[in-house]
Amino acid sequence: MRYNLHMSDVKKSGVALIEKQSLEEIKKADNLKALEEIKIKYLGRKRGMITAQLRSLKSLSLSRRRLLGPIVNKLRERIEKALKSRTEEIKKKNNTGADIDVTAPGRRVIRGRLHPLTLIDREVRAIFRRLNFSIVEGTEVESEYYNFDALNIPAGHPARDMWDTFWLWRHKTESKMNALLRTHTSPVQVRFMERNRPPFQIIVPGRVFRFEATDTTHEMNFHQVEGLMVGKDISLANFKYIIEQFLNQLFKRKIETRLRPSYFPFTEPSVEVDIKWRGRWLEVMGAGMVNPAVFKAAGYNARAWQGFAFGVGLERLAMIKYRVPDIRLFHSGDVRFVKQF
Repeated sequence: MRYNLHMSDVKKSGVALIEKQSLEEIKKADNLKALEEIKIKYLGRKRGMITAQLRSLKSLSLSRRRLLGPIVNKLRERIEKALKSRTEEIKKKNNTGADIDVTAPGRRVIRGRLHPLTLIDREVRAIFRRLNFSIVEGTEVESEYYNFDALNIPAGHPARDMWDTFWLWRHKTESKMNALLRTHTSPVQVRFMERNRPPFQIIVPGRVFRFEATDTTHEMNFHQVEGLMVGKDISLANFKYIIEQFLNQLFKRKIETRLRPSYFPFTEPSVEVDIKWRGRWLEVMGAGMVNPAVFKAAGYNARAWQGFAFGVGLERLAMIKYRVPDIRLFHSGDVRFVKQF
C-alpha cells in the first residue's frame, strides 16, 4: 500500500499499527459476533479507532491533514472490505455445515402429547363409526325446555334434583327462554329428532356441567357420550349387542356385562350397565328404551317408532382404561400427567 507521506509520519500517527492489528483480528475471527465486535472497535461512530484518527486530524496542520486524511480513509475502506469478505466466508462455511460435528449426539426432539380425554374421545368416535353410528354435536348453552321439559322432566319434577344446574337466565313462564349450561347431551338428541325422521342411530359427544362438589369421582364439568337408535323394531337386545361390541373394542378384550333395573325419566324401562373389571363389578353407564313422552315432544308417533338411548362419561371410561385414580387429574393442567399417555 503506497501513501504520499513519509513512513515515519505514518508510524507516528498510529495508522500503520491500526492497519496491522485490524487485519490480523479480522483474519482470526471465526464467527459473526466477533466480526461485529471488531467493526465496533475500529469503525464505531463513538469510540472506533479509525473514527478517532479522523477526528484528530483537526489538530494537525493543513498540509498534514491533506496528506494523512486520504491514508486514514483508505484504511477505513480496506477494513470495511476485509470485514465484508470475512463475513461472507463465515456465512458460507456455516451454510455448508463445515463446522458441524456429525459425530456429536443429536439433540432430543421434544414431542407434544395428546390429552387422555382427547385420545379416548377419538377412539370412542371411531368405534361407533364402525358400528354405523353418525356423530352429532350441539351447543353447551341450552334452554330449560330442551334440557328438561322435552326429556319428560317438567318443572317441579323430583328428578330435576339429579341434575344440579348452572342457570344463566330464568324467565317466569316461558321455559324455552330460560338459559342454562347443559347438564347432559340429551337435549341434542331431542333437537335432532325434531329435524330428522327415523330410522337412524347417532352418538352425541360433548362437555356438560353440573353444579356440585368435586371429589375423586365428581367434577363440575366433564364429558359425556350419549347414544340414540330409533327404528321400527328396536329393543334392549339391540342395545346389549351394540354396547358389548363397543366395550370389547374399547378395552381390547372380551368384557362381561350385566344390566340392572334403574330409573331415568326419559327412558322406560331404564337400566344401569355394569362391567366385570379386575374381579369386581363397575357401573359405567345408564340406558333404557326411549320414553314415549320424549317421542311425543319430538313430534314422533310413539306407537310407530321405538328406540334405545344411553349415556356414558368419558372421564369414567378413561379412569378405568388408563387406571386414573382421581377425575380431577384430567383438568389439573399438569404436563407430567399428560406425558404418561
